[in-house]
This record gives sequence, structure tokens and C-alpha cells, in this order.
Amino acid sequence: MTRDECAFADLIEQAEQYGPITMSVAHPCSPESLMGAVESAEHGLITPILVAPRARLEKLAESCDIDLSRYRIEDVEHSHAAAERAVELVRNGEAQALMKGSLHTDEFMSAALDRHKGIRTDRRISHVFIMKVESYPRYLFITDAAINISPDLKTKVDITQNAIDAARMLGIDTPKVAILSAVETVSPNIPSTIDAAALCKMADRGQIRGAILDGPLAFDNAISHAAADTKGIHSQVAGEPDILIVPDLESGNMLAKQLSYLAAAASAGVVMGARVPIVLTSRAEDAQGRLASAAIANVLGHKMSQGGVK
Repeated sequence: MTRDECAFADLIEQAEQYGPITMSVAHPCSPESLMGAVESAEHGLITPILVAPRARLEKLAESCDIDLSRYRIEDVEHSHAAAERAVELVRNGEAQALMKGSLHTDEFMSAALDRHKGIRTDRRISHVFIMKVESYPRYLFITDAAINISPDLKTKVDITQNAIDAARMLGIDTPKVAILSAVETVSPNIPSTIDAAALCKMADRGQIRGAILDGPLAFDNAISHAAADTKGIHSQVAGEPDILIVPDLESGNMLAKQLSYLAAAASAGVVMGARVPIVLTSRAEDAQGRLASAAIANVLGHKMSQGGVK
């Protein structure tokens, strides 16, 4: 969701300078998903391949006053076939990014993660929200609030590295990462505090690269210098993180939606850890949110094609 149309202007401008990336769009059969793809194309962010039942797509385009003659359409029977064909276009090199349309996330991701026909890698995939909160001076990357429900330590390593890689490819040289929990001290009774401490030590040993980590940190002392000072926390991360690693999907999803609906934060989202960036937005996401997500996927796609993070 993007309440502020200027929230991601710098990333959109950066993507426009790179030029469009070919993106297969799976089942854009709602006004929001089709407009998101079309507006992204009009901004020069993507060259979309629209994968959907042609008759249904043409009827929708007519009702939205959209000229489909400019776009390649892959005609399929239904949403499941759309997901499979959209992923196939990535696998065979015809598309460099993937966008979810108006189908269910489980159906879409099942095709992307298929062990034989999908686009998975050795790394666990994870979703990254990129949010702009008016009261905070930088983008906030929140992960994982959409895919991994109750990640164990091994999964959190990949979640953390995925977010770091995304932040670095989007221009943050050395991201600061806050590993969130309910408290800022390690407690055997709160497993997420133990995971947080382990992640920080793994970063010290080079098992997580490219960022400064600290945790466990409660949300207040992660975000606020004053709160951290009050509790005597001396940290390079506290008060100014770029990335927030949440304990599980439930807490991350609630945090992201609270920022959107109570703080009017603008948000975009992308999935990392696959062969290409994946735009994974809610079916209720507006076209502006899809535009911002497409811009982020554009920048990431170009950087990944050049070898990713150096």
C-alpha cells in the first residue's frame, strides 16, 4: 500500500534510468493487478508478459480502457496454468522477473518453488517489505512477514542474508540490522532472543555478510535512540536500523500492517532467494504499490544480472 505517491520516487527514478526489465505477470485478472503491470510498463520499469486467459483479460482491459495491443499475452486456461507458464518464462530466460497478479499466494508460490519446474535456489526464499514511514528518516526493510511462518535459526540466516542483499543492491552499502524480540536481553524462556544472539555471533564469524547486526532488541530500543539510552543499550544499530528481522510471520505481518494503517506508511514488497526477484503483493494492493514493487524488482533484477552483491 502506498499512501504517499512520492514515497519511492528515488527508487522509481533509479529503475527508470536502468530501463525496463522483462517481467512475466501471472494472472493479472483484477483491475489493480492489470493496472499495476500497465502503469509499470508506462513508466519504463518493465516489459510485461501478461499470462492469463485471453478472453477474460480482454474483457477486463476493455472495462479499464486499456489497450492490450502493445503487450505480449500468453493465453492459458486458468490461474494455475498462468502461474506455471509465468514461471516457465523465467526458467527459459524470456523473463528476468516475476509478478503475482490476482491469484492466491499459495498457488503462485507453489509454481515458483516446484522442485523440478520452479525457480528456487539453495537459499530459502523470503519476503521483504520496504516501507517508508514519515516519522523515520530512512527506508525500513521488514522481513519475513509473508512467507516463512515460524522460521528456525537456519531459515533466519537466509531471511537475514536475503534482506541484506536486497538493501545493498538498493544502495545501502552497510545495512544496520536489528533482530527483534520482546526484550533486549537473552532469555532461555524466549527462544527468539536466543536466535537473535546466535545470528549476531554468526555475523561476527562471517556466516552472515555485508551488514552490522544487533539483537535481541525490543522494537522501542531498535527504533529509538532515546529508548535505547534509557535502557543503557550501546549499539551501532539501536535507533537507526535499516532492516528489522522479526521473530515470525505473525509478528512481522502485524508490524507491517500497523505501520501501513496507523502510521500511513507507504509499502512495497519483493521476494528474495529465488533465481530472480519476485513481486509478491496482496491481491488488494493498489496499482501504486505494485508500481513501487516493480521498480524495486527492476533495480534488483538489473543488479542480479550483473552478479548481485559484490
